[in-house]
Amino acid sequence: MTKLKFIDVANDWKLEKKQYVKLSTYSAYCLLCDNHLIPAFAELYDITEPIVQTYVLNELKKGLNEKTIKDILIVLKMILKFGVKNNFMEFHQIDIRFPTNHERKIVEVLTKDNQKKLMNYLYQNFTFKNLGIFLCLSTGLRIGEICALKWEDVDMSEKVIKVRHTIQRVYIADDTNKKYTKLLVGTPKTKESTRDIPLSTDLVKIFNPLIKVVNKDYYILTNDIKPTEPRTYRNYYKKILKKLEIPDIKFHGLRHSFATRCIEANGDYKTVSVILGHSNISTTLNLYVHPNKEQKKKCIDKMLKSL
Repeated sequence: MTKLKFIDVANDWKLEKKQYVKLSTYSAYCLLCDNHLIPAFAELYDITEPIVQTYVLNELKKGLNEKTIKDILIVLKMILKFGVKNNFMEFHQIDIRFPTNHERKIVEVLTKDNQKKLMNYLYQNFTFKNLGIFLCLSTGLRIGEICALKWEDVDMSEKVIKVRHTIQRVYIADDTNKKYTKLLVGTPKTKESTRDIPLSTDLVKIFNPLIKVVNKDYYILTNDIKPTEPRTYRNYYKKILKKLEIPDIKFHGLRHSFATRCIEANGDYKTVSVILGHSNISTTLNLYVHPNKEQKKKCIDKMLKSL
């Protein structure tokens, strides 16, 4: 066995991984590796469970969220597996535990009144950018998906939106180790995210006259050959909320609001999951299905009545 330091194993792993994954995925791996893993483990030859467990607890104390740490651990385990396979490192079983006393993350959603207020404003004050926000509230699209949406993705014969692309600004580290960011239009990360979403009655009314006169190669938000990037569109959205005096919630809160309204309207969970493009229905259940006190009481009363 020719033992190597973690930094050397990580750099060799990055070179191999680059051949097999999308640029956006590779860039995400590099970001986690360069910003977190290499600073923590660079000079070590052996990475054991106690070392990683200590790292995790320290990062939690510093304020790094659990989701980011779990993403870091996924990359770490891939690097370690690569190192063991190539006889650069010894194998060590690593099973990390997280404290159970952390608070459940609250999903940000618009109240029904604020959602009505926002949708009415967007409907009555048409611009292509306003149409995009209205679309997100009516379909649950992610910000990268709405920014990548073109007029050709609107199928009026089937009355659906075809989600086939996403836009994101990614971190690039090229072969000369020069680092920069780049706006990329790519395919959705999972096969479930590639989906068709039915148009509401209001959206059909909006799109019917537009689709006859627009250039199908143009992006919807700009009605131009060039797209807008998520950061720019996010800033525009925040200005709308401020103008309408609606409490500030993240753009992703529009997606949460759509899903929450679907569940409140007794939409079945599997259908909501498919519309959202979740890879697993458990994601939908964990995020949105939280019965309130009244629903719990009805459930118990219904059970007792059946006895």
